[in-house]
Amino acid sequence: MRFKLLAGQRYDTLGVAPLIEGVEFSTILADKAFDSNWIIDEMNARGAQIFISQRLQRKQSLKIDTEIYKWRHLIENFFAKLKEFEAIAMRCEKTDRNFRSMIALVAALIRLR
Repeated sequence: MRFKLLAGQRYDTLGVAPLIEGVEFSTILADKAFDSNWIIDEMNARGAQIFISQRLQRKQSLKIDTEIYKWRHLIENFFAKLKEFEAIAMRCEKTDRNFRSMIALVAALIRLR
């Protein structure tokens, strides 16, 4: 199962279209800032499973698996732990390759805790 995790603030949906263009995934896991009819329609057209927390204003509620939705919290906690390391939070590495390596190293340290 390939995931696309989207977490953000209100109006972040404006940047979703270019972000997912040309990217294949089978599942979308996002918070309620991404509860938009056009995003839901796009995911349905792609055949992706949808796990998006819903806004109270939604007229037709979507059925989501709450157990899978709980993974979003775990992923957000992981990113918060990554940002505890100054080199990652400040993006101190000069190249993308070194930055990816630093993330892998810190992820291993977090896992060993």
